[in-house]
Amino acid sequence: MKALYDLPAPAKLNLFLHVIGRRADGYHLLQSAFLLIDWCDTLHVERRSDGRLARHDLGAPLPADDLCLRAAFALQRESGTTLGADISIDKRLPSGAGMGGGSSDAATTLLALNRLWSLGWPRSRLMALGLTLGADVPFFLGGTNAFVEGIGERLT
Repeated sequence: MKALYDLPAPAKLNLFLHVIGRRADGYHLLQSAFLLIDWCDTLHVERRSDGRLARHDLGAPLPADDLCLRAAFALQRESGTTLGADISIDKRLPSGAGMGGGSSDAATTLLALNRLWSLGWPRSRLMALGLTLGADVPFFLGGTNAFVEGIGERLT
């Protein structure tokens, strides 16, 4: 099994966005069409055998509430693996631009670690875990354009 991956984490465009309500927890209920585009961050993920998880950015300060590390810790905890990883990101997507950069990075982290740690989790299980991290994460785990409803968790 390969011990190092370099993977693209693509951006998304909202072709339209209809906000149709709001849940009690503050999430908006919406209908939208999400389109994956080729503009992307690049994640570099390397397996560690000591169980440690570390994140290093290439050219940008590390956010205080890092979604990639949250994704990695969640998968490590839920899978029970004793493996770890070093994760670095060549960040190209602008933060806060509505293009899903952080969610895409988290989804790509889950996909990479699922392979790197030989977990064999099906995409549906990764999507359920991804939803606990953010509403857009399941879309990026799906890997295809989609019509989106709910808070972003219902994809067709």
